[in-house]
Amino acid sequence: PMSKGERNLSQLSGLEVYLPNGRLLGVVHDAVVEHASLSCTHLFVKDTPDDLVEGSIHVAVPWRWVRSIGDVVILRWFPPTQIPRN
Repeated sequence: PMSKGERNLSQLSGLEVYLPNGRLLGVVHDAVVEHASLSCTHLFVKDTPDDLVEGSIHVAVPWRWVRSIGDVVILRWFPPTQIPRN
């Protein structure tokens, strides 16, 4: 599998995102790029389950939470409690 740096950010859109325990979090909607360094800071994930993200809203996952990217995105960490809407 490719390292995180080898992927074109446009290729990330539509990839499924999995928690460390193997549970599906959702699908990558977009990537947030910091313009000064041109590095990805967050992935926006859509179609999230309501018991993980209140209201199933899009959630911004910090890049440091990403363990690996291949055919899917695997996170190294995710909050154990539901992320509140506000």
